[in-house]
Amino acid sequence: MTRNDLEKRLLGARDCEAAVAALADFFTAHELVFGHGTDNASDEAFWLLRHVQRWRDDLDWSSPPGRDIALAALDLAVERVESRKPLAYLVGEAWFAGLRFAVDERVLVPRSPLAEVIERGFAPWCALRPGDRVLDIGTGSGCIAIAIAHHSAGVLVDATDVSAGALEVAAANVARHAVGERVVLHRADLFPPTDARYRVIVSNPPYVSAREMAELPPEYRHEPQLALAGGASGFEPAERILRGALSRLASDGCVFVEVGAGAEAFAAAHPRLSATWLTFDRGGDGVFVLTAAELEEFLRRR
Repeated sequence: MTRNDLEKRLLGARDCEAAVAALADFFTAHELVFGHGTDNASDEAFWLLRHVQRWRDDLDWSSPPGRDIALAALDLAVERVESRKPLAYLVGEAWFAGLRFAVDERVLVPRSPLAEVIERGFAPWCALRPGDRVLDIGTGSGCIAIAIAHHSAGVLVDATDVSAGALEVAAANVARHAVGERVVLHRADLFPPTDARYRVIVSNPPYVSAREMAELPPEYRHEPQLALAGGASGFEPAERILRGALSRLASDGCVFVEVGAGAEAFAAAHPRLSATWLTFDRGGDGVFVLTAAELEEFLRRR
């Protein structure tokens, strides 16, 4: 499917659904890889069209998109195919836990299933209360830390990242969502230079193994490798977090860690880890939770 083919279909679309179908066919024909906010061509096409429509709610979805919208969608779709950049980078934003975040190639595109846990205030495992402290390790765009502050009133959040560039993006998002009084950013390798104890420690650390890094599709190569590469096994950052978390957890605290598709291998490599692996209504996997007591027992038996 060529650019000209797509242009004809977009300009001739009888309604916005037909325009989305044309965009999806274009993406499929060029074998794009998804996974940065969408997991299929149709959802990506919908996101693209809604972006060029500026997410207006007053548009009639049963009407044609209009020439200007169609041509803007065409240009963006062609750029997506030619650059193989995630759409989030092309439009400069992504959604997480119901919130919109600015993103660029200094940070990962937000997509963690932890959004569901955050929206529930970490209940039932460790339901947050006003005044509780939370640590977000490897904050990137700040999406996890900011979403926690948004969904859990009165909670105080420290967020760390080793990347100065990522922290610049996170700071812009903290300001955007007006949570600067409750979200503090630290440039640090895992743990901040404080003696605070946290009710929740949460992290979506790098977890892609060296072998998998060499096989990543082009879309993923636009993301910062520092935020993806988890060492030879893919588990090194997660293991470092577990080794250091106990001294930072409150006695009734929990640690939540995402290891993605490596969940089965991680569990096999740590048979004495009595973790609860979470399930999600909106899809996704690879997240486990440990109470402070369970973490202490695991570290004692290692």
